[in-house]
Amino acid sequence: MRRATRPLLALAALLTLAGCSDDGAGLPGRDLPGTPSGAKSPGPGGPSGSAATEPPAAPAKGSVKVVRTLTAKLGSPWGLAALPGGDLLVGSRDTGKIVRVSAKDGAQSELGTVPGVAAGGEGGLLGLAVSPDYATDHLVYAYFTTESDNRIARMRYDDAKPAARRLGAPDTVFRGIPKGTVHNGGRIAFGPDRMLYAGTGESGERGLAQDPESFGGKILRMTPDGRPAPRNPRVDSVVYSSGHRNVQGLAWDADKRLWASEFGQNTWDELNLVEPGGNYGWPAVEGKAGKAGFKDPVAQWGTADASPSGLAYAKGSLWTAGLRGERLWRIPLRGAKPVAEPQAFLKGEYGRLRTVVATDDGGLWLTTSNTDGRGRPGDEDDRVLRLEVS
Repeated sequence: MRRATRPLLALAALLTLAGCSDDGAGLPGRDLPGTPSGAKSPGPGGPSGSAATEPPAAPAKGSVKVVRTLTAKLGSPWGLAALPGGDLLVGSRDTGKIVRVSAKDGAQSELGTVPGVAAGGEGGLLGLAVSPDYATDHLVYAYFTTESDNRIARMRYDDAKPAARRLGAPDTVFRGIPKGTVHNGGRIAFGPDRMLYAGTGESGERGLAQDPESFGGKILRMTPDGRPAPRNPRVDSVVYSSGHRNVQGLAWDADKRLWASEFGQNTWDELNLVEPGGNYGWPAVEGKAGKAGFKDPVAQWGTADASPSGLAYAKGSLWTAGLRGERLWRIPLRGAKPVAEPQAFLKGEYGRLRTVVATDDGGLWLTTSNTDGRGRPGDEDDRVLRLEVS
């Protein structure tokens, strides 16, 4: 199996800040043979896309209304994915269980437990994604921590089987992502190009973000069966961008541009517009540095105000959920640029906020994260909230 070997920019002097966090052994590469399932060529402008005309600018000021609590009393929810028809899949980081939540009444039914999950620290069952061909293949993808690494596997969901036994045996799609007590990344999502994207962390070893031989501190882009996706920066590598500290949010705007939210160290959390082959600077720089060879974030926050995890696009704005900041941030866009400074909502009202997912009608699903060992859980935690936004 071949490792990604695209040369990266030389690393500048490393920062000497002590590590902080909010939130092995397996060989890297793919396990499954075959050609991409349903793969299509990326749209205009490459994998991230770039349309010829920009949509109208979002208003500088927006609004958020919590319509209802869909469901409650979830344990350590992390991954959230919508099924065709609107029901949700929610994964528990610490137990490895996946439950289906009815979008109609919030009823929970257990699908099963992902085998091999080794929860600890910030590791466990992390991101979830539903196959773009779910109507025919019924595949659910999961990013999770094992005893040796972080990896991505897919499982067939059979709703006809008994409760807690509805997940088929996992097929490993990709392995060899570094694991750690902290900074495991974990967000996965299928893009408009039907390729699978994964945000990884540098597992507490900062130099991995600039190491071309490591999948840590990167955004990866692969086919649904784990091969390097067409038109990647290097044809034999899944590495799409590098120099990341801990990516936990991925979203695409109306023009198919890829955005990522990222935890900073002690100073700046980041919202980045991701370009193929881009180097986002960690650990040489944090936040907007204007340093040659590195991409600056489009927006940044003090770490006490954000610690951004999930990211979604709705109503012309990007929305990112804050853990330590305990708020939902709105970033209104005109094309690839913010119209105004980020606007905060729900500050302190629901505690730590983990994952945000856009709905088909322009609203948002939002999960709290107060049972993750760092929050102050109430009787109803953790919850999935339904939001109306503008």
